[in-house]
Amino acid sequence: MKQVRPKKNLGQHFLVDLNIARRIADTVDACPDLPVLEVGPGMGVMTQYLVDKPRPLKVVEIDRESVAYLNEHFPRLRENILGEDFLRMDLTRVFDGQPFVLTGNYPYDISSQIFFKMLDNRDLIPCCTGMIQREVAQRMASAPGTKAYGILSVLMQAWYDIEYLFTVDEDVFNPPPKVKSAVIRMTRNAVQHLGCDEQLFKRVVKTVFNQRRKMLRVSLRQLFSGAAAPSPAFFDDAMMTRRPEQLSIDEFVVLTNRVEEQLCSHTNN
Repeated sequence: MKQVRPKKNLGQHFLVDLNIARRIADTVDACPDLPVLEVGPGMGVMTQYLVDKPRPLKVVEIDRESVAYLNEHFPRLRENILGEDFLRMDLTRVFDGQPFVLTGNYPYDISSQIFFKMLDNRDLIPCCTGMIQREVAQRMASAPGTKAYGILSVLMQAWYDIEYLFTVDEDVFNPPPKVKSAVIRMTRNAVQHLGCDEQLFKRVVKTVFNQRRKMLRVSLRQLFSGAAAPSPAFFDDAMMTRRPEQLSIDEFVVLTNRVEEQLCSHTNN
């Protein structure tokens, strides 16, 4: 069977450097004894190294041409090649409810969606590795007080420890992307409950970072309707003079609880 043609509409950039493919595949070794799900295997450049590891492996690929190629070249994987859209999958069914490692050379245009789905299934995915756009990797791994620190940093680091492993140049792909890539590893931390309303936490984080150059006392006002304006003391707090990139995750939890107190005080009145 001929080589699979990279499809622009699927964001396909096939890795052609075998040494890098092996290095990415080996990142799952830090999370031993768990089955592995590879997202977007393409022509199996990483799969060829994953399949030899002593653990169950499944791959999920939305491109029918790639699925046919994988079936022909990886006959022992044939029952474990899932021709599906990862973003629409019920992940509890992949390994019958058993936790697993997520890995892959993730399509740039949906990598954030993949990781948000992982967050929704964090009890199933104690470890995630793989390659993404370098800028996204930097955002995910960045610390408070840095320019790259933002929504993705806070929401991911609330639940995972994130390691930026290494950078990958453009010339090892077909076709070469216009940006550099990076390999990361995310390991579930010990947090079981944030200590606040998780949906409101997301809302607060997204609201203030959407106006990241403004102080919290300005950006938070849009969370309150005119009839539910918070008490003057709420905006007089010293925290309100800070900007979102200056807050740690623990401080975002504190902020979320303060916002909830104000919202509930109007609901109960």
